Amino acid sequence: MKIVLVGPTHPFRGGIAHYSTQLARHLATRHALTFISFRRQYPRLLFPGRGDRDPSARPIEVGAERLLAPLEPWTWWRSARRLAEARPDLVILQWWVPFWAPSLASLAWLARRWTGARILFVCHNVLPHDGGRLWERALIRLALGQGDAWLLHSERDEAALRALLPGRVTRREAAAPGRRAIHRALLPLHGIATPLDRVEARRRLDLPEGAPVALFFGFVRPYKGLDQLIAALPTVLARQPALRLLVAGEFWEPAEGYRAQARALGVADALRIDDRYIPNEEVGAYFAAADLLVMPYLQATQSGVVTLAIDQGLPIVATRVGGLPEAVEDGVTGTIVPPADPAALATAILALLEDAALRTRLAAGARAARERFGWDPLLALIEAIGAGREPDGAPEASIDAG
Repeated sequence: MKIVLVGPTHPFRGGIAHYSTQLARHLATRHALTFISFRRQYPRLLFPGRGDRDPSARPIEVGAERLLAPLEPWTWWRSARRLAEARPDLVILQWWVPFWAPSLASLAWLARRWTGARILFVCHNVLPHDGGRLWERALIRLALGQGDAWLLHSERDEAALRALLPGRVTRREAAAPGRRAIHRALLPLHGIATPLDRVEARRRLDLPEGAPVALFFGFVRPYKGLDQLIAALPTVLARQPALRLLVAGEFWEPAEGYRAQARALGVADALRIDDRYIPNEEVGAYFAAADLLVMPYLQATQSGVVTLAIDQGLPIVATRVGGLPEAVEDGVTGTIVPPADPAALATAILALLEDAALRTRLAAGARAARERFGWDPLLALIEAIGAGREPDGAPEASIDAG
């Protein structure tokens, strides 16, 4: 099969760039792949982070043609011409925020008319985390409406897409072969963390060997609920006074607000903040040093941080929002608690810290779950979409037709 993949890759940073790069690697082993990436991403005005370039000494790289710039329409035409030259059977477009709508909608529209290829949108977020304003939703409909198929990672995103494109979805038994369809799959394993010995990991991070460590990892934004986790700390520290909460990731808002909250609650000494983008070669140390990962999100669709923990066999405490309960199996790989409930967070954290057998069982469950998050089921699903046929019924690739 001839496939064109469009998405970010090195030198750009972040989970979606990692996803695109690893997807390209896997597809290239089985198909004729053309990978079209970006010359530039966001203008500084629209990007709250400190930069969009990956500082890793060992970046994940793959061959790509860096042609597309979202604010330069002539690059949309140039990218479409290159896409047409590849004569693809399938075009895969990575989607996550409305900013990309004009460029990706144009590229999809031209690809359909010039090549007749099927158009698959891999939707990391259908809507922005705040739900999107009316004009943003209009842009999203413009772009995603160009698809023949949409690959989603959560029930929340499926509901959002159905609402955005009403009338495009029919029941599975009423659908024709080659139909427009919504497909579901778990995010595959991240694959960037190198396993590391716990003692060595704590030495590198200057953490006390005997202290329990709870990890919060990734970009820090309000919807991720770090304030709820800090609010849970007094209850946890009352029974586990040696606990350290390790927050590792770049803050997209002032970190001082969280430090002030910790000081007001009298838990500042238990909080360590590493306010920076964590490069690939250091990720493994954070997960190896921790006893559990905590994801106190207030809203979410899905998160690549889950796959990092699964890959490292680290138990997870996560909230019942978005696609997190689909990825974190309650009682198998972690514990699910209500969102915006510091008391429930504290109870779940204490249960893990004080029950070594539970930690061991959940860690074993996480290691055993790696197969569910493998790349092969995702590749098989993409191949079926490209061929316009019914995928084999893998449980993580369930389909609703449209």
